[in-house]
Amino acid sequence: MLAADQLAKALVVARLSPGEEIRVLGPFVLRQVRNTGSAFGLFSSNPIPVLVASLASFLLLTLILYRWRLLRIRPSLLGLGLTVGGAVGNIVDRIFRGAVVDFIDIGPWPVFNLADVSIVLGVSLLVLVLFGEALKPERGRWRRT
Repeated sequence: MLAADQLAKALVVARLSPGEEIRVLGPFVLRQVRNTGSAFGLFSSNPIPVLVASLASFLLLTLILYRWRLLRIRPSLLGLGLTVGGAVGNIVDRIFRGAVVDFIDIGPWPVFNLADVSIVLGVSLLVLVLFGEALKPERGRWRRT
């Protein structure tokens, strides 16, 4: 996902000026937007908190998955991979472009990119795994000892 995200952003930067748009289909528009902040432009004046929060979130997420022994479950590895891949895609933009390149505009939702899609899918998958594991009865819970 990281490679697809970076390739798509490179194509958008090469073909569209900031703010320029191309209507693709119905409400779907390609528009180059530079985001120096986090989601919805928060912390746009100072990118350091965004980088620190990204790293802290990754470490906390990995610790929780390790502690709860969920890293053995393949969907949680996929979710972690999607989340980390998306975060790295946006961090690469911050380092090399000074801002994240967003380009997918579908109407009322803020403009986003493939890295954002990867993060949302990854976190959603992790939440499903966590809820699934939390709802499982413990092994031997109903047995008499």
